[in-house]
Amino acid sequence: MPARRFDRDRVRLVRRRAEISQSEVADSVGVAESTVSGWEAGTSAPDQEKLPALAQALRQPLDRLFPRDGLPDLTDLRCDAGLYRKETASVIDMKSDGPVGAAEGGVRRLKDRYIEKLAEAYGVTAEALRRAQDRSFAKQSGDEEVGTVASPAKAAPEEAPRTLAEKITLMLERSYPQGAAPGDSEIAAAVNAHAGAEVISAAEIEDLRTGRSEDAAPVALEGLAQFFGVTRLYFEPDEAVARQVYEGLRLMSAAKQGKVGRVRARGMGAEGLPAGVLSILNDLATELEKADPDANNK
Repeated sequence: MPARRFDRDRVRLVRRRAEISQSEVADSVGVAESTVSGWEAGTSAPDQEKLPALAQALRQPLDRLFPRDGLPDLTDLRCDAGLYRKETASVIDMKSDGPVGAAEGGVRRLKDRYIEKLAEAYGVTAEALRRAQDRSFAKQSGDEEVGTVASPAKAAPEEAPRTLAEKITLMLERSYPQGAAPGDSEIAAAVNAHAGAEVISAAEIEDLRTGRSEDAAPVALEGLAQFFGVTRLYFEPDEAVARQVYEGLRLMSAAKQGKVGRVRARGMGAEGLPAGVLSILNDLATELEKADPDANNK
């Protein structure tokens, strides 16, 4: 099942509203006018590799015109770059596209020297490409259901997002009804309104969302957190969150032993943390003591 959804009715509607002829679309995409007519009539569908050019011809963002189901694997990234697999041979300076085909099929992982070249050609970071490769291998090994709904007893644990791009994508996919997710311009406007200044553009939001950039100012991340209704820690790297949790558990452990005063959450009133939260943290602190008895002496 294709990762991106092609809706012929939506394509026809967008084209007509923009007063773009089928002939103009065909010239822009590099196909015959009859091909575009067939796409809109439903007698055929464009290759996934053609969707970026089609979206550009219709002056629409790729993600808005052709939403993606789930996070991308290697094939998805290549198609989003508008490249057919045979074209990747020149990208990796090989006579054959075999290495790319093997990686997309979950047979053999890409060599490190191919990673940077493909990432640049696909317009993503090397880390984003490696994560996409992991998904390709997960699909091949059956670790995740593809195109089907697994029963609760058989469903594999969902892979937690790690990169900033994956976290933003997850929020867009899970927080809004299908087709109702906000665009990059809307997100940028909300972040700038929260900051009270122009701190990020729609193009920069797109770079963060697609993995072309992982560099965002703290004020921009705070605005994203406010917009999506999540804690600022959600957009922090896993290591930074883990470090804060560890320090918090050390503090709770010390509190249990009477080494520090009453623990209160930052920004809360005189009552401190809710009893339920304290209970959970105390249990975690006990586990910490078992695993690291000398934690309070560090």
